Amino acid sequence: MAFPKNFLWGGAVAANQCEGAYQEDGKGWSTQDVTPRGIVGPRTEEPTPDNMKLVGIDFYHRYQEDIKLFAEMGFKVFRTSIAWSRIFPKGDEEEPNEKGLKFYDDLFDECLRYGIEPLVTISHYETPLHLSKTYDGWVNRKMIGFYENFVRTIFARYGKKVKYWLTFNEINSVLHQPFLSGGIFTEKEKLSQQDLYQAVHHEFVASALATKIAHEMMPEAKVGCMILSMPTYPLSPSPDDVIKVMESVHKNDFFGDVHVRGYYPGYMKRYFRENGIQIRMEPGDEEILKHTVDFVSFSYYMSICDTADPAKQIRGQGNLMGGVPNPYLEASEWGWQIDPQGLRYVLNYYWDRYQKPLFIVENGLGAVDVPVERADGTKTVEDDYRIDYLQKHLLQVEEAIEDGVDVMGYTSWGCIDLVSASTAELKKRYGFIYVDRNDDGTGTLERYRKKSFYWYKDVIATNGEKLHE
Repeated sequence: MAFPKNFLWGGAVAANQCEGAYQEDGKGWSTQDVTPRGIVGPRTEEPTPDNMKLVGIDFYHRYQEDIKLFAEMGFKVFRTSIAWSRIFPKGDEEEPNEKGLKFYDDLFDECLRYGIEPLVTISHYETPLHLSKTYDGWVNRKMIGFYENFVRTIFARYGKKVKYWLTFNEINSVLHQPFLSGGIFTEKEKLSQQDLYQAVHHEFVASALATKIAHEMMPEAKVGCMILSMPTYPLSPSPDDVIKVMESVHKNDFFGDVHVRGYYPGYMKRYFRENGIQIRMEPGDEEILKHTVDFVSFSYYMSICDTADPAKQIRGQGNLMGGVPNPYLEASEWGWQIDPQGLRYVLNYYWDRYQKPLFIVENGLGAVDVPVERADGTKTVEDDYRIDYLQKHLLQVEEAIEDGVDVMGYTSWGCIDLVSASTAELKKRYGFIYVDRNDDGTGTLERYRKKSFYWYKDVIATNGEKLHE
């Protein structure tokens, strides 16, 4: 049997996409509250009623019901995030909001009651709006101090409940979505490369500092980085295309390399040199960066191609980080190309590069689900397409484990339907559990199990043997 006995099967969500309750119990506004159209539309000055994330799936009030359903599936781990603005409403306060802290106490207690380990992302695309507007997000070095105060607070509070931590969600996405990922208020088109990479440096220091603090305060805890993985293939065997791919892949490897190796790689020093970028480091930064992560986690949804030929640089639709479509692959309804073998490839690639345990913390299929009524009057979704997608990807995880890759676990993205980060839609569903809410805000918020719910339950119960049926 390829999957190890202690393999962490589970699912993943983000606070901003599921909790709702955006102003309850002292929560402040986050950057998500003013982006009603996901990453594809303009942000507003304040929340608008049509922003689906303001209600989400009302996980804030229904988490007990949802955790019970996760336990029914047999989850060993549940990945979620802590909404920074629930704990520090503006982000720069000295004292935390007690009601916000209590919510996560209750949530983690509920997980542990069922034997489910929480896997917590500290910052998942939801910078407090005040920090974004007042300080320009991570462009400002003061963010390191605000983040440190946040992590010390939550480590002290939840250190005995949470073993697994991730510092930043898809940290490399800041290069492409600076407001979403880094809370950078300056418009993307006006943001200089100098300021962008300075913001990246501040995040690196903050991440390494969080790792250092975690190891001091919680010696048993494990801290990981989290990267948006995007395997990139040459569009042709031309050496020009191969070198172009190498250069584009370096832009993403940079983030893992600093987190795992603890220093800036030579290829990025060259890039900075040739592009007039001078990273301002303060005394002690290089020492802090040496506090490296215990494991590498990543999201995987698709692979892309790249080419040196400008005439063929036709970007695919829906990709957060661009990319040229692969002529050999089919795509989802949102234009994301489906490549199960790419997951085996990226697992081997990261293992060969880092020799650190790997954790797949996002993978899944966004699709329009159509509910049907059973004979007994209950509802379900016949989502065989999702089962097919997940089965093919998990078989490739098994192949990677056979290759010798150390894989800690797998948390499917959006294990319960939630609001899409990229499009702010609810019709783009990922979950094993259907939530009765529509893009116009209608719906009862009732939960019911899809066909994939029972399939995934069997996969977990058999530790992957079900995949071969």
